[in-house]
Amino acid sequence: MRYAFSTLGVPGMPVGEVVRLAAGAGFGGVELRAHPEEQVHPRIGLRERATVREQFAEAGVEIIAVSGYARVAAAHDERGEEELAAELTELVVLASDLGAQFVRVFPGGGDRPVGEADADAARHLAAVAPFAAERDVRVLLETHDSHPRGADAARVLGPVGHRNIGALWDVLHPWLAGEEPVDTYAGLAPYLGFVQVKDVASTEDTTPLPLGAGTVPLADCIGALARAQWDGWLCWEYEKRWYPRAAELPGLLSSGREYLERLVASATS
Repeated sequence: MRYAFSTLGVPGMPVGEVVRLAAGAGFGGVELRAHPEEQVHPRIGLRERATVREQFAEAGVEIIAVSGYARVAAAHDERGEEELAAELTELVVLASDLGAQFVRVFPGGGDRPVGEADADAARHLAAVAPFAAERDVRVLLETHDSHPRGADAARVLGPVGHRNIGALWDVLHPWLAGEEPVDTYAGLAPYLGFVQVKDVASTEDTTPLPLGAGTVPLADCIGALARAQWDGWLCWEYEKRWYPRAAELPGLLSSGREYLERLVASATS
């Protein structure tokens, strides 16, 4: 397995510093949070995109994903539908321009009836799939909010049935929803793009902690992946942006990578 981290853990950090941090801590990839608060988002120009891509390439670090905030299971009026379609297209173009394989999207179905939320999510993802295929990008639905479990994501992804539409396993949310890691993997296996790992104190206190310092069943998650001989990216999503009092990520990165390496070695031995 390969190791990456998300820039959600280093909010506002300039791209050059992100690249140096990743290379120095032994991470082969970075997931870029594509929000206007950050340096990389869909509104930056072609020259800026080329510069970002070059900075990462020179350091031998991959941009694995562009993480957007499109909500494909949410209810939209006609204008909202047009805006969502444009947002998805822009994210795919950004990922393609940066050489990233994946785009992250959220469900965002709220308290809508499950059938309606599932149908709209599948429709929106199916609509962007051909364009994503043209750009050699996979759009991944994260296990999050209204669709936290692998079973929830699979209800959407199965009907889409397109190789350029897949799943992002955020290990926190299925666990919070009571789904066992082996069951989450089983639901997501046909669609899985990459995995976001993280750790927290408990189901009641989701303040981010160093990997291995909390109660998220990371060994069980990696064990499920290893038994299936899955060999993709494990990306540490440390939610510093939402928990400003959490410890700073840079000082934790090397030990976090080493912890993941030990889990993988144990699971594959």
